[in-house]
Amino acid sequence: MSSPHADSNADAVQPGARAGRPGPVLFAYDGSDVAGHAIQFAATQLPPGREALILCAWQPADVGFTPVGSQHFDANSAAEVEKAAAEIAAHGAHLANAAGLRAQSATVQAAPTWKGIIATAAERQADLIVLGAHRHSRLAGHLLGSVATSVVAHAPGAVLVVHQRD
Repeated sequence: MSSPHADSNADAVQPGARAGRPGPVLFAYDGSDVAGHAIQFAATQLPPGREALILCAWQPADVGFTPVGSQHFDANSAAEVEKAAAEIAAHGAHLANAAGLRAQSATVQAAPTWKGIIATAAERQADLIVLGAHRHSRLAGHLLGSVATSVVAHAPGAVLVVHQRD
């Protein structure tokens, strides 16, 4: 039995709460230059060897990422899109490892994309979400970008938004 004064959320897992170890840093990576820049920038702010999860969120048809190199796939085939997303995430993990982080890659099918980022961050108990922001025409979109705006609004913990280089 719990005390009447007990916090009803006492058993809830907090972001990054993993037996005294810091949780990973989750990088939302879509293969774009600004996402690559976000990895490079964040790596300069984090201790070397920090655990990182490079996540490519995808959905069939409107895939939500930029293919690496001359990669081609059928956007209507979930299997092909998932394979391409895995290659994008692996490319991001390579960038993160080269920048001194200890990275692994992952993919998540989600619509909208930001929900997959938030769900994965919670599932993996990430301490921080890092993403690059594309500048768009709407006011909020101009400041952050549509996915970045939604992640910031719904994240259970800290978010680092890295703007594209001018």
